[in-house]
Amino acid sequence: MAVTSNSASDSDISKLFKPIYLKEVPRLSNYVPNLQTRPNPLDHNPYFDTHQLQQDGFYLTQSDLVLRQIENDPSPLPRFAYHRAGPRKHIRFEPSDVRVAIVTCGGLCPGLNTVIRELVVGLWHLYGVRHILGVTAGYRGFYSTEPLPLNPKLVHHWHDVGGTLLQTSRGGFDLNRIVDAIQNHAFNQVYIIGGDGTMKGAVKIYDEIRSRKLEVAVVGIPKTVDNDVGIIDKSFGFQTAVEMAQQAISAAHVEAESAVNGIGLVKLMGRSTGHIALHATLSSRDVDCCLIPEIDFYLEGKGGLFEFLGQRLKENGHAVLVVAEGAGQDIIPRTDSQKEERDESGNLVFLDVGEWLKTELKHWWAREHPHELFTVKYIDPTYMIRAVHANAADNLYCTLLAHSAIHGVMAGYTGFVTGPINGNYAYIPLEDVAQAKNPVDTKDHKWSWVRSVTNQPDFVRRSVQRERAENAWDLTRREGFLSGKNAGNMEEPMKGGHQGGPPSAT
Repeated sequence: MAVTSNSASDSDISKLFKPIYLKEVPRLSNYVPNLQTRPNPLDHNPYFDTHQLQQDGFYLTQSDLVLRQIENDPSPLPRFAYHRAGPRKHIRFEPSDVRVAIVTCGGLCPGLNTVIRELVVGLWHLYGVRHILGVTAGYRGFYSTEPLPLNPKLVHHWHDVGGTLLQTSRGGFDLNRIVDAIQNHAFNQVYIIGGDGTMKGAVKIYDEIRSRKLEVAVVGIPKTVDNDVGIIDKSFGFQTAVEMAQQAISAAHVEAESAVNGIGLVKLMGRSTGHIALHATLSSRDVDCCLIPEIDFYLEGKGGLFEFLGQRLKENGHAVLVVAEGAGQDIIPRTDSQKEERDESGNLVFLDVGEWLKTELKHWWAREHPHELFTVKYIDPTYMIRAVHANAADNLYCTLLAHSAIHGVMAGYTGFVTGPINGNYAYIPLEDVAQAKNPVDTKDHKWSWVRSVTNQPDFVRRSVQRERAENAWDLTRREGFLSGKNAGNMEEPMKGGHQGGPPSAT
């Protein structure tokens, strides 16, 4: 039972809280004059008892906000709030005049077809929109192909299919041709589904539309299987990816355990972040070492990967190693041409860290244990993971994302992304999401959990000076013990102190 008091002696904690700044989302009315508002057609939608729901806050207002930082700490960083996602009492678009474009860009991700399906079904059944078109083949499809008419009957089973039935591609971003095509097709709502590169393109499209003062709303629905989009809690498809990654890890564990000195090596998606590798490691509990882009590692020497795996093979007879695709790119040898090679999106082409590790492991074992059996089974489930259809959790998530986007656009918001922040769906300025990153925080408890589960080293090389100091201290202790001095005081020095410990080294 909570006890409250209003006595004068109560502490006033209001001064402990920092100011909260609202991140405003652009509105069409900011640059298109004389836009009319009209009652939300949900008032008369047979699927909603809005008279009852209005009493429970069914329609949201500008005052409904979502806090990004829900903990109060001494950090000097500012705190932000965002408009809560959901239906508004008045809308800016006449549903019969709406012409929608939906496009998917970049790589595949579980849930793409679910988002498309729910956009079509939501626009059709919630707001009565009938002109819905799918732009095929990514950004280049705006100006190179005819759009595909979409309706609920056509997309009815799309959520059961992996990939994107609108097709996708990388590159092809030609700003003027894209916006010209939007004008020529008379699109006034553009739904862009993609990752961080796609969101950067969406910012440029929004800026160009605004500069031309077009009555066109642009919304981004962030997609990235490796969960590297910032600000939001997670990107869709991530939960499915972790689930599928566990299957690959289980297979690697079986292969490793069934061999003499067997190592199961699994490469998972994650160019710049190791979220899939981290969460799959924690979920499976079969992993002996997890390597991610946020952590540097080395192979040879004390505290290196080879030493750790050698000890694990000695203890258990097998080991499972999980590596994110972006890990170790700084230590893999590259030719001059490989250093400059880029993909269609302008990203540096990564070398296959899995194949490289497989080769290095075999060379290491042949060198150190030439007469002992050794097996490395390398599993790369990349395309299997990203090509499957979404699981139940991601299907529900995609539905909420799509409907949140629809409500925001119909209310006249533009240049925004929709996504959950601390479990509450919000509208976030598109530019903020395009610039935000979501790396694994190696100081966070989750990474500590990984190391506690795997018992892997931190891969931090000790300085030469520190090693010399520790070696000198060990030698002094041994000499003292052999000469009979301090024979009764051979315990380790207290942590954090220097009493009797090795000299500090800088």
